[in-house]
Amino acid sequence: MTITSTGATSGLLTGKTALVTGAGRGIGAAAARLFAREGARVLLTARSEAALRTVVDEIRAGGGVADHVAGDLADPDTAHAVVARAVEVFGRLDIAFNNAATVQRPGPLEHLDEAEFDHVYTLNLKSVWRCMVAEVAAIRATAGTGAIVNTSSVGSLAANPELPAYGAMKRALNSLTASAAVSWGPEGIRVNAIAPGHTATEMIEQWERHSPGIRERLVAISPLRRAAEPREIAEAAAWLLSDRSSFVTGTVLRVDGGARC
Repeated sequence: MTITSTGATSGLLTGKTALVTGAGRGIGAAAARLFAREGARVLLTARSEAALRTVVDEIRAGGGVADHVAGDLADPDTAHAVVARAVEVFGRLDIAFNNAATVQRPGPLEHLDEAEFDHVYTLNLKSVWRCMVAEVAAIRATAGTGAIVNTSSVGSLAANPELPAYGAMKRALNSLTASAAVSWGPEGIRVNAIAPGHTATEMIEQWERHSPGIRERLVAISPLRRAAEPREIAEAAAWLLSDRSSFVTGTVLRVDGGARC
C-alpha cells in the first residue's frame, strides 16, 4: 500500500528557521522538503554535497527557501559550524531536527568490533549532543525560544539483538532528550524525539541486504501491514517542532504503525 501526498500544507512552520541534519536522503530529505512547504526557511546538512544540492534545488523550484552546508558530524567542529551557518544565512534559529545517523552491520553483540561500536556512538549519540548544545545557544541568542526534535528509533524501546549498538545509542538518546527537555524547558525551549518504525529508506535496504527477509518480518508485526514513507515520519517531526505541540516536551513519540502496541 502506497500513501500519496496531496501536497496540501497549513503553514505549520511559517516564519521559522529550521536546521535539518542528515538531510541528503530518506527522512531528513523528506523533512527538509516538508518544512519548507510548511513555511520554514531551511538549512540542510549532510555529508554529500551533491545530494544536498538536489534537495535544495527541489525546494527552491517549489517556491521554498533553503540553503545547505556539507559536513561530517563525526567531526567535532561540524555541529558548531553548521549552526553558525544557519544563523549567518537566515539571521536566527528557531527549530532543529537532528536526524543524522548511521547503522551498524546487523548481527550478534559479540560480532561487533570496537571501531564500529565507536562509530555508531559518535554519530548516533555524541554528535546529537554536540548539535543540541550548539543549537540551544543559537536559539537563545536569536529566537529566544524554540524546539528541537531528535530522531530515535523503536529499536531503542526494547531489546535489539540484531542491532545492539544502534539500539543502545538510540536508547541513550532518549535519556539525553529527556534531560535536555528538563534543563531547557524553563527557557521555553522544548526538546522531543520521534521513534520511527519500519520506514522505506536506504537504511532498511542496507539491512535487507545483510538480513534477507527483514522487510517482510517488519511488515508482519505492524498492524498497518506496510512500511512508513519518509514523509510520514517527517510529518510527526514537523508537528513536534511547531507551536501546535506547545505543551509537549521530553517525550519520545512512536511513529511505528502500531508495531510496539
